[in-house]
Amino acid sequence: MNKIIFTLAFMLAVHLGLMAQEFQGMAVYETKTSTADFKNRMQGNRDITPEMQKTIEDRMKTMFEKTFILNFDKSASIYKEEEKLDAPTQGGGVGGGMRMMGSMMGGGGTFYKNTKDKSFTVDKEFMGKEFLVKDSLPNLKWKMEAETRVIGGFNCFKATAVRPVSKTDFRNFRPKKEDDVAVKAKTDDKKTDFMSGIDMPKEVVVTAWYTPEIPVSQGPENYWGLPGLILEINDGKTVILCSKIVLNPKEKVAIKATTKGKVVSQTEYDEIVVKKMEEFRDMNRGRGGNGGIQIRMGGGN
Repeated sequence: MNKIIFTLAFMLAVHLGLMAQEFQGMAVYETKTSTADFKNRMQGNRDITPEMQKTIEDRMKTMFEKTFILNFDKSASIYKEEEKLDAPTQGGGVGGGMRMMGSMMGGGGTFYKNTKDKSFTVDKEFMGKEFLVKDSLPNLKWKMEAETRVIGGFNCFKATAVRPVSKTDFRNFRPKKEDDVAVKAKTDDKKTDFMSGIDMPKEVVVTAWYTPEIPVSQGPENYWGLPGLILEINDGKTVILCSKIVLNPKEKVAIKATTKGKVVSQTEYDEIVVKKMEEFRDMNRGRGGNGGIQIRMGGGN
């Protein structure tokens, strides 16, 4: 009984805080993307020494394990990677290849979303060019589940949805088996595009855990639309978990969209990235390559 009274009192206090004009909150998220496919394909590849494998795994860990900060108010938020000094890397070789992989993923700056007008803006850098992607927030059809759990002391509820995968969300891609690519090349007389060498799901099932104890329709990246702050996302190969929450921090942050970069829609940005990857493939072919981006990590398994 006392626990119920305490929970109700806490939620009332949070609600009153949200009603305040200057309400803000801050949440820290840790992201981790599985790289098991790549590690498995590296095994048995005679061209990759143990030292190279360790270097690749360290670089991939840097790319796929990150910390982000979400600053939010009643209707808007900004989501940005925590600033830190990167260790210098050597040009070319493994370092150059991993930087290319990072460029393929598109360096993101500040992800701004406004749940009131259902829009988002994010600045991205791709191959030395700056873009400002502006579009509508995805309208995910959340299914409320019965399961509950506690995350960081907050009571959370489960929700699931199916979302389409963007062509430039390379966290969910994996290189196709070499024999599949060879068959494709032999049976298709037309010039294959960049995506033909990649296995990319058309959609993924997303699992979210949200807490009504912080009643704002916000979350990491472009996730939103639930009756409470999203504290955890399981999105295909990626897990995003909230590790810290501060309500009404002393130092307020300006929650507004950035304006730097060429304005494009999400679809236009995806098309630009795929086209540039195809140009890179053709350039590689002209230099005696196999006509594709080499992501050879082992045998045909």
